[in-house]
Amino acid sequence: MPFAYRPPAVEIDLGIASYVTTAPGTGGRTKVAPEDFRVREISQYPVPHPDGGFTILRVVARDWEQHELVRRLSGLLNLGPGAMGWAGTKDRRAVTEQLLSYPGPPRPLPEAPLRGVEILEAYRARRGLALGQHYGNIFDITVREVPGSVPEARARADEVTRELRRVERFRNYFGPQRFGEVRPVTHLVGRALLAGDSEAAVETYLALVTAAEAPPGREARANYARDHDARRALREFPPNWRFERTLLDHLARGQGADRALRALPRELRQLFVHAYQSLLFNRYLNERQVAGLSFSVPEPGDFLLRVARDGTLPAHDPVPVAADNLEEARELVVKGRAVVAGPLVGSRTPESRGRPGEILEKILEAESLERGAFDLPRQPEVASEGAWRPLEVPVPPIAFGPADPPSDADPAAYRLRFALPKGSYATVLLREYLKTGAREA
Repeated sequence: MPFAYRPPAVEIDLGIASYVTTAPGTGGRTKVAPEDFRVREISQYPVPHPDGGFTILRVVARDWEQHELVRRLSGLLNLGPGAMGWAGTKDRRAVTEQLLSYPGPPRPLPEAPLRGVEILEAYRARRGLALGQHYGNIFDITVREVPGSVPEARARADEVTRELRRVERFRNYFGPQRFGEVRPVTHLVGRALLAGDSEAAVETYLALVTAAEAPPGREARANYARDHDARRALREFPPNWRFERTLLDHLARGQGADRALRALPRELRQLFVHAYQSLLFNRYLNERQVAGLSFSVPEPGDFLLRVARDGTLPAHDPVPVAADNLEEARELVVKGRAVVAGPLVGSRTPESRGRPGEILEKILEAESLERGAFDLPRQPEVASEGAWRPLEVPVPPIAFGPADPPSDADPAAYRLRFALPKGSYATVLLREYLKTGAREA
């Protein structure tokens, strides 16, 4: 299908290279304030038990990065590093509601809680939380600074909604925030780690300047890129750049890049690897489209994810499609009992076969990447065997309404409310409405 709009360059760089709708967008901006992006986790609530060995917290947080929120809460509760678990990583510039867990009975919180954090409840359960132990998220998103009149914005949004309902599914891209909310460099750090180049990973994280950064931080990074004076950088880098300052502190003490990286939380280093896997997946979606392969009809060389009884898609148990089970595989998809999946490449990603395999091998060759690189012998604690991800997401019911409260200064602002399965990005669906790229001839 031809596309009437070309995405912005920053999205194309992250592999988000197409839309599924051709209708004109509304324009506008999201996340003007954290309250404009509200997320409520659809949780697999651990069952309360009076003698349970874990504490479950239901937390609302405003404008908090997930790892920093967990670190600060853990400190207030006198928990050790890595003690707190969660099911899904949430956006930073947002108001989020989710569950967290830690081993042991509930601990008293200090009288001065964290700014922008509210603990709604705490209870005991027999099990804690791990990544993926949720069903999805409910989103309530406000789009502001919408050009034109209210009737014009409503008409454009309605046209996008009608087209989404016709196509029924949208591409399951990883959204821009997967690569960094303000500074999309996590995939570049991951690429360097997989190449075994710790020095390049540290250099990218500390010194690569992006257009979205404010001048003080941009200048501090530029100064470090020029003279690599870690002690000076510690004076110039903002105090809230905790992870950068962790690296700089170790470098200033004469330690090498490998050791400095190991001082970062394991979850953050894992995120670097996962972000690079996400970039490869986004590119796989694009190359599949260019090759004319279906996203919903499997062919030899594809893999399926079976739909579990609870509606989830186990990402580590794919079903290979070959000529001898092709009809059965297609019937499973038609009946809604399986979906076509693409690879999150790792050390155990199976050998490529068929046209889908040719696409993957083309991407890996362009990246000079071998599957074995994901063993990460220099940092095995963040190695990845790989997984599988649905190529598409069903379009959910979408509620459209005016911004609440309405604003005379921004009369065309509007809200969208919908739910998505875990792992899918609201920003990917939302971009179909905004169409902030250039219109193609």
